[in-house]
Amino acid sequence: MKILYVASEGAPYSASGGLGDVIGALPKSVAAKDPSSKCEVILPLYGNMKVEHRAALEYVADLTFKLSWRTTGATIFKIEQDNVTYYFVENHYYFDRAKTYGEWDDGERFAFFSMAVIEFIIKTGNIPDVLHANDWQSALAVIYLKTKYSGVSALSKIRTLFTIHNIEFQGKYDPLILGDVFDLDEKYRDIVEFNGCINLLKGAMTVSDYTSTVSPNYACELRHDFFAFGLASIVSSISHKMCGIINGIDYTAFSPKVAGEIYATFDKRTIKSGKAKNKLALQREIGLPEDETVPLVVMVTRLTDQKGLDLVLHILNEFLKERVQVAVLGTGDEKYEEAFANLDSIHPNFRALIKFDRTLSKKMYAAADIFLMPSKSEPCGLAQMIACAYGTVPVVRAVGGLYDSIKPYGSEGANGFTFNNYNAHELLFTLKNALSVYNNPKEWAILRKSAIDTDFSWDKSAAKYIELYNVLINW
Repeated sequence: MKILYVASEGAPYSASGGLGDVIGALPKSVAAKDPSSKCEVILPLYGNMKVEHRAALEYVADLTFKLSWRTTGATIFKIEQDNVTYYFVENHYYFDRAKTYGEWDDGERFAFFSMAVIEFIIKTGNIPDVLHANDWQSALAVIYLKTKYSGVSALSKIRTLFTIHNIEFQGKYDPLILGDVFDLDEKYRDIVEFNGCINLLKGAMTVSDYTSTVSPNYACELRHDFFAFGLASIVSSISHKMCGIINGIDYTAFSPKVAGEIYATFDKRTIKSGKAKNKLALQREIGLPEDETVPLVVMVTRLTDQKGLDLVLHILNEFLKERVQVAVLGTGDEKYEEAFANLDSIHPNFRALIKFDRTLSKKMYAAADIFLMPSKSEPCGLAQMIACAYGTVPVVRAVGGLYDSIKPYGSEGANGFTFNNYNAHELLFTLKNALSVYNNPKEWAILRKSAIDTDFSWDKSAAKYIELYNVLINW
């Protein structure tokens, strides 16, 4: 079985969020779980690739092809790692940019990438059994395979799986650029058009052999308009070929046992002393009063509406009157950056760290007692799993993958605290409940141990993907 994963990012070569972490972990987990499988990944070669990775690139092939009226091309390189072959599509015009996303021509950039993927398969004869595309940036790889390239006999047996990591981002464009930018014939317009615009996510959902998303609960939620961002009707129409498989985390990347990434290493036997050392060191670094006994609540998040930050801001002044410390790390919408920065200037027990810093994020996971994640919507969420890996107890809204991964205090297998309604004072009540349990050392030790013992490895999820790939191949 040969799987080709198509994505716009993948750790450690390029990663700006959860998609990059998934593509960095899932293929190698599938390869480890099923040694008979051959897992390959194809990514854009961005200009900001680290020097050590660029030095390891091996030349594979040159491609020349037409994208609408443009004659263009790419050079393909590869790296072998963890029994996975990573291919990279180099085109300086499209990918040697300061930003991975958010460019004015993203539609054209990722149309080029998607077509390069198909041209690479044809040129090299490296035919996968399953092409597994991810999110709107690689949606056209599935769409091209099922439309423009449908008459290529060598590609006819490829099965397609399309995974939605966040349905909010759909690849919407003006319907007038169907042919000029996306090189699609008018006869295919109905596939990609929706509500008066081109919608690449909708197109891939429609034509793929199977569609998945990143947690079972999120797959159910997408039947409702509140979560589906206008695509609930499409989700309903493909419900017979759609499922949810929860993501995992890579414990080689997120572990309190790894020296050099956090202030002091620890495991579940030394968690009490280990977290105390990390807390004191973090307090010193970010300017909070040093006290290992005070409960420390952290958020590591993008500062956007999706993350429930309006709830946090509504209750934070009141919550900070408690014997507690709170620290927030992240960047995003200016309104949230400014609001948290203002609170930092008022409260000595609050810190706003307005930056993207992976190293500091791990230090915060290791130091904190409570991890706050009150999302409005959350397809899967990795942060709550990472928090558990460091013995930090999550407080989450029971939505999407947060519902699937965090079991509320008082229930069997509890590993955190949950609240159901998108309500600021329900959040405040839940946080205060968490503080009361923290102040009962025996109860807190049990809950913290349950959190760190929760298995969020990719092993179970990889097994479900392997099962799905085999079903597709045998159709």
